Amino acid sequence: MKFLYLTTPEIPWTDEYFPRVRRAHKLPVVLSQEEVLAFFDYIPSLKYRAALMTSYGAGLRVSETVAVKVSNIDSQRMLLRIEQGKGKKDRYAMLSPRLLQVLRRYYRAVRPDPKRYLFPSWRKDQHMCAGSLQQACREAALRAGIAKRVTVHTLRHSFATHLLENGTDTRIIQVLLGHSRIETTARYASVSPRVVAATVSPLDKLEQPTPPASSRKRGRK
Repeated sequence: MKFLYLTTPEIPWTDEYFPRVRRAHKLPVVLSQEEVLAFFDYIPSLKYRAALMTSYGAGLRVSETVAVKVSNIDSQRMLLRIEQGKGKKDRYAMLSPRLLQVLRRYYRAVRPDPKRYLFPSWRKDQHMCAGSLQQACREAALRAGIAKRVTVHTLRHSFATHLLENGTDTRIIQVLLGHSRIETTARYASVSPRVVAATVSPLDKLEQPTPPASSRKRGRK
């Protein structure tokens, strides 16, 4: 619109004629560790449980979770390879020992094609639908009695916040999440009340001033 008025008709207007609307800034919804435990207890399907635990355990987006292939699991180096994530970028995510146990148990029960997707769809050569995983996520949150609006991305937010609360460096979290800017990762510091509460105020760092020698002498008299 600005280009149309200033360039095409060449109207001599200034930027004050084009005020920008400020977008509301909202903090992401984050589950506590107790809520995460309760959430996983109410996922009845082994397949959905493994997929949602992968989302939380590795901090993946829903599109990355459903597209994980069996060959992406590197149990020797304890890494999970993410192919063509957001921005068409490959990266490595963490593969925790507990998540590896869950995935091995799931693999033995389901036996997905080792050359294809870890969470296959009923359609041939397709992975699980992101919408069905979101639906399973919402239903599990309702069964667990969690009043917050829980999505697969909520698990990713919770992953990052819990890492921060455990003392993980912000730049490491940035790499794990695949953020291109550190500012995107830094917002989790404002989400975590533990980090805020544990931060030492500069007031507490102030040393008590030493009174002058003349004052100390008068005090002794």
